[in-house]
Parts: sequence; structure tokens; C-alpha cells
Amino acid sequence: MGRRPIFRFRAPRRDPTMLRDTLVALLQPVVEGLGYVLWELEFVPGRGSALLRLYIDSPDGITVDDCERVSRAVSEVLDAEDPVPGHYTLEVSSPGLDRPLRTPAQFAAYVGEPVYVELVRAIEGQRRFKGRLVTAGDDSIEVDVDGQRRVLPVSAIRRAQLVPGV
Repeated sequence: MGRRPIFRFRAPRRDPTMLRDTLVALLQPVVEGLGYVLWELEFVPGRGSALLRLYIDSPDGITVDDCERVSRAVSEVLDAEDPVPGHYTLEVSSPGLDRPLRTPAQFAAYVGEPVYVELVRAIEGQRRFKGRLVTAGDDSIEVDVDGQRRVLPVSAIRRAQLVPGV
């Protein structure tokens, strides 16, 4: 009869928020040094391999060459600093027409535009809102959903993006 181990060792999990903040602090100067804006950074852990996706922007728009340029520069920094545990895939792209919105400044730039917002927790029984962004402050945004204005705390937003063509 085989014996079972008394305990199992598991490597401590990294706090995704802390890792995201570390990556932004490390990569934002690189991206800005090349003349672009780091619009968003996503880190999606996976079983065998994770995904690190950077969205970059520029007043002149983003081309495939821009993405390649940023990818090469960011890869060098990531290889030297090694902040991401395990294997991962790096993607660099434009935020696109349905660009994600995260910061108060990003929301403020798109007041008047149609947005989709998903909250971490429901407010008055609702987690998802689709409507026109009416106002954007440091702590909350206001969305007009079918004539009803809803005030949503920025801290409660899980995901938000523009809705093109509405």
C-alpha cells in the first residue's frame, strides 16, 4: 500500500492586480518612449501558458509596423526583468473601435459615445449596462440606458468598452 504525502507544496499565487501594476510600471515608459500610449494591459493566466496583451494607441492610429516595433522593445525588457511567471504569449495591438475603457481619463475622452459596462457586483439587480456615456468623473460614470441615467462607480467596473456603430 502506497503512502500519501502529508502535505503538498504549492507555489504562492501572484496577486493579478499586483502583477498588472508591476507590468504597467515596467512597460509604460518603454511604450511611451517609442511615442505611443499604453492604452490597456491585460494578463490572462492559463494552465500551460498565459497571455499578455498590450493595447497601444497614437493620435495617428496604429499600424502593424507599430505593433511589431513595440513588441520587440517590450520583449527585450520582459526578457531582462522576467516579471511574468511561467510561459506566456505576448500580443500587441490597437485598442480598435470597441476599445476597452478603464481609467477616468479614458471614460472622459468618450463622453457622448455608446458604451457597454459590466460590473463586478449587481447594482439594483443589474450588472450589465449598454447606453450613452453621459458624464465621467474620477470616482463614477453616468450612463443613459434607455432614458434612465445610471451612476456607476468606477471601482465596481469589471469591464467597459465602446460600442461602435450604435
